[in-house]
Amino acid sequence: MARRRTTWPGDILPRSFFERDAREVGPQLLNKVLACADGRAGRIVEVEAYVGAIDPAAHTYRGKTKRNAVMFGPAGHMYVYFTYGMHWCANTVCGDEGEGNGVLIRALEPIAGLDLMRAARPKIRRDKELCSGPARLTQALGITGEQNGIDLVRARDGYTVLDDGTPAPENVPGSARIGIREGTDLLWRWYIAGNPNVSKP
Repeated sequence: MARRRTTWPGDILPRSFFERDAREVGPQLLNKVLACADGRAGRIVEVEAYVGAIDPAAHTYRGKTKRNAVMFGPAGHMYVYFTYGMHWCANTVCGDEGEGNGVLIRALEPIAGLDLMRAARPKIRRDKELCSGPARLTQALGITGEQNGIDLVRARDGYTVLDDGTPAPENVPGSARIGIREGTDLLWRWYIAGNPNVSKP
């Protein structure tokens, strides 16, 4: 588990930020900071929303299971899942309890603790590739299944989401989500155009 720190470089997002529709939270998470207590931090530059029972691409579409139970819990928690037998992906739980909504964090712009990120991903040659994808960013920040269910708002388990004063971009158009087979018509992916850290489809 990451070492706890007494102060964070920004204001921790309140639970009310996450207690909204994931499609509203998603674009407003852009330019917020996902931070680790050991000093690693990245600015969120790409996200995707997943909306429970109306979204065939969501893990929660068919109801609550042992795997996705965190998504049906309180907003502001982290839902971490294992995919392709080798990668972890991190989401913020959104909306009301029981809805099964969340936002997948797809890419970060590394802004602090880059030496630790490089050590976690030693084969990466360029810093823009450290966190340019949901599996890459979890590896760079040391996020695994141990973080599934942690409370990002209370920030007592080594990770949180911060507002460091950088506003979210205005009027960001939605686009199709990446790597899914269903719900491909839903434009629930948002990213900061031109940012070199955004993942490649």
